[in-house]
Amino acid sequence: MASVILPDKRNRAGVWTFGILFLLESLTRSFNSGVLSIQAYDILHSTQKISVLGTVVSATVLVTTLLLPFLFRRMRRRWTYTMGCTLMLLGSLALATFTLEGQIAGTMLRNIGASITNVTLQLYILDNIKKTELTTSEPFRLAISTLAWVVGPFAGVWLYQHGGPWAPQIAAIASATVLLSTFWYMRLHDPVTMPSGNLQPFNPLANVMHFVRQPRLRLAWSIAFARSCFWAGFFTYGPLLMIEGGLGKSAGGLIISLSQFFLLFAFFYGPAARKLGVRIVIAACFAAMAMASLLTGFFGTTFPYLAAAMLLLGALAASGIDSIGGIPYLRSVRFHERQRMTAVYRTFLDFSDLLPSIVYAVALKYYDVSIVFIILGGSVSLMSVLVWRYLPKSM
Repeated sequence: MASVILPDKRNRAGVWTFGILFLLESLTRSFNSGVLSIQAYDILHSTQKISVLGTVVSATVLVTTLLLPFLFRRMRRRWTYTMGCTLMLLGSLALATFTLEGQIAGTMLRNIGASITNVTLQLYILDNIKKTELTTSEPFRLAISTLAWVVGPFAGVWLYQHGGPWAPQIAAIASATVLLSTFWYMRLHDPVTMPSGNLQPFNPLANVMHFVRQPRLRLAWSIAFARSCFWAGFFTYGPLLMIEGGLGKSAGGLIISLSQFFLLFAFFYGPAARKLGVRIVIAACFAAMAMASLLTGFFGTTFPYLAAAMLLLGALAASGIDSIGGIPYLRSVRFHERQRMTAVYRTFLDFSDLLPSIVYAVALKYYDVSIVFIILGGSVSLMSVLVWRYLPKSM
């Protein structure tokens, strides 16, 4: 096993370093991942209102993410990562209040904190992992987080049902504390912030336009966006489908935890990508996700067990894109643009919460929760075609 400590500038942090950090970060988020939509449902009593709430939160997080390069110019990475962990901790405190105000503030703080830690970790990875090693390191990083995503969501919902709103948030706070302590113990090499005279003027809109002008970055963003749309729909509306289908809250937490077993398949997607090519694997996974989502919507609340089975099949396909879907970006971004472009790239997560929630908020005024997965399946099927047509074979 490679050492997880980076003692000096001459040594690179390895896959175990980032795997352990990602595991702990995932554990922090997983404890309240299943609770968020269920608690929102208990407060608002409406799936349509939950979509409106998601729109408001996602818009705020999106603006924050675009401002991250401004933050990175003025703070060392160790402090931005610390800030992200702290915000996730504060988010848990707000969520534990079980009020509408706490739900809004807690979700915002949790997602903004996750955005900051995610971008910072991506920058560390770009500095330490060679591009030729990404098909090994990325699947490993995902697979090692399986334990967190298998245990966390179900445990969080169980704690919520038996211990009240504070119980899952205490678990998340404890995990965030361990994450931050481990990060400082590892002492990753932190590049010295460049003088402002050596940096281009900060302009979020200019960063976005520069990103959009690069076709490979656009496609990489679209891949991540479509994959994240599936998981956002799964985590938010999967539990609600179980509840409205009569299976109860525990089934909602259980289906999320079961879906995360498939992260173990990340070990197989890496070799498959090396043998068949990243393009073929990603396109096939999108096609399978689309079919599974459409069937989920078709079975819906009338046949909740069949709908749950289709959701899990979609999760199996999505795990492939989780495993290697970030490689097109990591291989395409230019060295000197990493900070600016990574912040723009990270907006895929915010847009995947924002744009679908607007569509769902309208659709849910006229249909039940099943319509979410029909819309999702149609959208994801288009992404399969785009990947097959435009992602280079050499990627």
